Amino acid sequence: MTAVLNTTRIYVDADACPVKDEIYRVAIRHGLPVSVVAGSFIRVPQDPLIERIAAGSGMDAADDWIAERAGKGDIVITSDIPLASRCVKTGAEVIAPNGKPFTEQSIGMTLAVRNLMTDLRSSGEITGGPRSFAPRDRSAFLSALDQTIRRIQRQRADQTAQEQS
Repeated sequence: MTAVLNTTRIYVDADACPVKDEIYRVAIRHGLPVSVVAGSFIRVPQDPLIERIAAGSGMDAADDWIAERAGKGDIVITSDIPLASRCVKTGAEVIAPNGKPFTEQSIGMTLAVRNLMTDLRSSGEITGGPRSFAPRDRSAFLSALDQTIRRIQRQRADQTAQEQS
């Protein structure tokens, strides 16, 4: 286990997250604290690094809780595109459970596609939803999470080296 990365925290939009167990394992291995945020009670492992947050039953209570706290150097795990957009704007690294990163460059198009698909579904043009979660998604997520943690570690190390010189 490595030392906690200054203030890096992983925030999990947990209500429908299929990769919670993977997040716990990676976070514990790297010594990163995790806030598991849900609208209602959710079971989490007994570990001092893992914190369960029942944000309340409001429509966007869990999203609001995460968006108000996540910032630069933090990691947010969500498939909720509006929440991803809010967190990207704060400087947080955002990853979907399928491993897809949300970035400043991609979030605008992702929101536009989401809104278009919502409109098409509500008009009856499209009746299906997204494809089901597959083992390759789990693998892509683990790879993306590990790469993101390592990138933050490098950025922090570079920043520390610059401050010391």
